[in-house]
Amino acid sequence: MSGAQFSLSPKYGEGRVTSGAKFLVVLDVDSTLIEDEVIELIADYAGVRDRVAEVTERAMRGELDFEGSLRERVALLKGVTVDQVTEVRQRITVTRGVPEMIEAVHAGGGRVGAVSGGFHEILDSLAADLQLDLWRANRFEVDASGHLTGAVTGPIIGKQAKAHTLRSWAQSLGVPMERTMAVGDGANDLGMMEIAGLSVAFDAKPVVREQASVVLQDRDMTQLLPLLGLRG
Repeated sequence: MSGAQFSLSPKYGEGRVTSGAKFLVVLDVDSTLIEDEVIELIADYAGVRDRVAEVTERAMRGELDFEGSLRERVALLKGVTVDQVTEVRQRITVTRGVPEMIEAVHAGGGRVGAVSGGFHEILDSLAADLQLDLWRANRFEVDASGHLTGAVTGPIIGKQAKAHTLRSWAQSLGVPMERTMAVGDGANDLGMMEIAGLSVAFDAKPVVREQASVVLQDRDMTQLLPLLGLRG
């Protein structure tokens, strides 16, 4: 990865990419790109944050199947309104150094994507604000009255879906896999981390730290830049 060069590029949702790049960085979202676990913030509106947080922690440690655990957590959110979900966007804190990292990658000719076990209802506006190039997440099922039904629409973005997304984006951009970086903190990130040219455990759970190429403890995304040959 040393000496890699990265271009300011248009934004794409869900991996619809048509032009090339020199390099690709793909990040997890919850507790990586941002400081929060979005599903726990939404759970506040249903009065079930503690229950959701417990399941989230076990899933991130690899103790539970991610897809099953997500369905379990989303079921607890039944009745929360779309407006309440939208309000959560204002409560999110972007991790330190993210804008600077994205700007540097773009300036060097690369692209930055985010693939999340969270939800498009939050990620779409966040991705636009941060000028991400690519992003993919789950979607809530919503009834006619604008309430969450407690289900997810479509396939769940879990461990294997994250790996497939990274590979698909790299192929669409014409980026060799050895010039990809995957950054995450939980067990559901291990699929994309296993196939990336460089895997980074970012303030991660033990199971992730054990398998990553690089372990970063400080919550500052500018730490990625020396790994990409863009600084230091």
